Amino acid sequence: QVQLVESGGGLVQPGGSLRLSCVMSGFTLDPYEIGWFRQSPGQERQGISCISTSDDRKQYVDSVKGRFTISRDSAKKTMYLQMTMLKPEDTAVYYCADNCLRTLVDNWGQGTQVTVSS
Repeated sequence: QVQLVESGGGLVQPGGSLRLSCVMSGFTLDPYEIGWFRQSPGQERQGISCISTSDDRKQYVDSVKGRFTISRDSAKKTMYLQMTMLKPEDTAVYYCADNCLRTLVDNWGQGTQVTVSS
């Protein structure tokens, strides 16, 4: 049974940092790409960062580029999202997924809340 379990969310002040983790288990074959999405109230779930499992090629949306860093530890079957210089507009529920295109995701994590507020 495939499971994706996120952790690391919380409340942080503007300018602060958080690191999200996503432990992935149960895959028969490793996904080609894995990624992070986020969803704010009333908005669609948006992909924000993606990493290839074959060559660690990384992609970011413009709104997080230069502030967020995606990485993975294949031995631990864990993906990370290091978030720095957080802004109030980064407030959302963050999800990890087994694809970088929302329409192709087969498995989602349960989500972890990130709140950026003073």
